[in-house]
Amino acid sequence: MRATVIHAPGDIRVEDVPGPRIVKPTDAIIRTVATCVCGSDLWPYRGLEPVGDPHPMGHEYVGVVEETGSEVTHVKPGQFVVGSFATSDNTCANCRKGWQSSCLNREFMSTCQAEYVRIPNAHGTLVATDEHPSGDLVPGLLAVSDVMGTGWYAALAAEVKPGSTAVVVGDGAVGLCGVIAAKELGAERIIAMSRHESRQKLALEFGATDIVTERGEDGVTRIKDLTGGIGADSVLECVGTAQSMRQALHSARPGGNVGFVGVPHEVAVDGQELFFSQVGLRGGPAPVRRYLPDLIDRVLSGHINPGKVFDLTLPLDQVAEGYKAMDERRAIKTLLTP
Repeated sequence: MRATVIHAPGDIRVEDVPGPRIVKPTDAIIRTVATCVCGSDLWPYRGLEPVGDPHPMGHEYVGVVEETGSEVTHVKPGQFVVGSFATSDNTCANCRKGWQSSCLNREFMSTCQAEYVRIPNAHGTLVATDEHPSGDLVPGLLAVSDVMGTGWYAALAAEVKPGSTAVVVGDGAVGLCGVIAAKELGAERIIAMSRHESRQKLALEFGATDIVTERGEDGVTRIKDLTGGIGADSVLECVGTAQSMRQALHSARPGGNVGFVGVPHEVAVDGQELFFSQVGLRGGPAPVRRYLPDLIDRVLSGHINPGKVFDLTLPLDQVAEGYKAMDERRAIKTLLTP
């Protein structure tokens, strides 16, 4: 089968590799209907994470079940399914508390930019739709498998409440989905921090009420200006850099909360600064599986359309161009069709 393989920074290839097979009785094999390039995939692509030996890429997927292991009972061959970047058995103590991304049997997906994918813990990870969705709904369901679920978690971690003011730091797919989440959770004012016109337009379409173009301390000053000098009730940090984390912490009011979901790179939080800020801080890999049934319903009903973050669609054979377009900010997010 064809699959994406990274060889070195900037070196993405589609290669013929052996197809997946059932390894454990809790596995399933899916035929990929759609996959995509994630902003976090750009870290090794840009050389900001070590690549090491050539290896497959991709952790977002929707598809049709081809084969299941003997212990998989929740899904069956022929069903259209949505999963998560972190697999979970959905039965361990952490899963039962709603923290499936910390499942005791967790495996992170990393081979999804391919024609077929093995899904570990399929019995607890995959959620089937009642019927195969129409093609126009596939992008939204694909977004649910990561960026929409992650944006949703950012908003919940930041404790967005009805009538509150929320700030979203980051205008990538996760940040834009965070705007959707803040809107759905009832925020009255949603301030999106973005310097890119196309992303600003989408943020406003998704429910943002204000756009702030400044970054760093200038961005914080602008947030304070917009909030009467106090800061926001909730801040969603959706980037993962030292600057974005500092910007998020300083944009929150005393007693406010920051939900951070950007994978941290060289981020350090000063204990004294955090102590006296009186800002709550929670984040980590989103427990997407917890939200899948609800978010799938919102997409299928047409209530939300996070699939609009995909502004470039390419065949899998052109995945290298998809990475390049996102790296050069010519695309927000690239959808791939095997």
